[in-house]
Amino acid sequence: MSQDSSWSTKVAFRFQTRYDGSYDFGDSTFSDRAYVRRARIKGGGYAFSPKVQYKFEYDVANGFVLDAVLKWNFAGNWTIWFGQTKLPGNIERVFSSQKLQLVDRSLLNSSFTLDRDAGFQLRHHLKLGNSFLIREKFAVSQGEGLNRNSQSSGNGYTARLELLPFGNFTKKGDYFATDLKREESPKLMLSVTYDFNDNALRTRGQMGQDILGTTRDLQNIQADVHFKYRGLSFFGEYANRKTMDGTPVNELNEVYYTGSALNLQAGYLFRNNWELAGRYTQVNPERITGYNDVKQYTIGFSKYVVGHNLKIQGDIGITQEENQKDLLMIRLQTEFNF
Repeated sequence: MSQDSSWSTKVAFRFQTRYDGSYDFGDSTFSDRAYVRRARIKGGGYAFSPKVQYKFEYDVANGFVLDAVLKWNFAGNWTIWFGQTKLPGNIERVFSSQKLQLVDRSLLNSSFTLDRDAGFQLRHHLKLGNSFLIREKFAVSQGEGLNRNSQSSGNGYTARLELLPFGNFTKKGDYFATDLKREESPKLMLSVTYDFNDNALRTRGQMGQDILGTTRDLQNIQADVHFKYRGLSFFGEYANRKTMDGTPVNELNEVYYTGSALNLQAGYLFRNNWELAGRYTQVNPERITGYNDVKQYTIGFSKYVVGHNLKIQGDIGITQEENQKDLLMIRLQTEFNF
């Protein structure tokens, strides 16, 4: 921080090292690998005034910018964002990958997330009575996701409403997994997100393969719930994506990924900072897309040495895909962030 307090900055480095093993029951083969899952430089602060904040994050492992966004609190409870960052989508995606309860995010997230995009966001919050908190988030973005340089053929429009009937979680606990703050009273967030992607140029909206033929408008509706109380945590997500102006398959047989998904996850943090957690996920693509239904069952453990900054995690899971043999996965990961 400068001596006159006119600006501040904070920079951190984080990395995840990981081991993946998988056993295919179809051909009775086992394969594995060890690798660096993530390595990033991130930071933030304010300039001229605490009301003008910024955030950046760079993916060292893959060599591209993740976040570069300015945030201006221009009127009381109103803040406008400009730049590239996460859209206000499903809660699991907005969780930092540093702050996950299991080794990685669910199949719902990989199939239906809005991810990051470039554009404007407007955010507002208000309180009703002594504790009931309401937050509204709106975004107008390019609609094509990360680091897209070409001109967009149509924008993305996102709105999210969050209801916290028992007030705020302790220290932003609504946006990280695991009840590390051991909430002394029940905390709950109920949320719904609506996203419309006009002339989507990628098969999953802000993500997926590029579309060369006729494009479609995509609608993505998401709902989630997040609960924490005395070491117990739970969140659930539902997502549904569909095309609004034709089938998901165009004249070049390019396929938009449409359908629905459900993800349920819960954990309990013991006093010694060991945690057990479990997850159930099912993904149901539309039949016309040609993709198979998938179910996944995962159970895992975590040891939090310094919260989410220094931890070791492991999980084991079964993936059951329609018309395929089951797949067993074993994962172990360490997180270092300082």
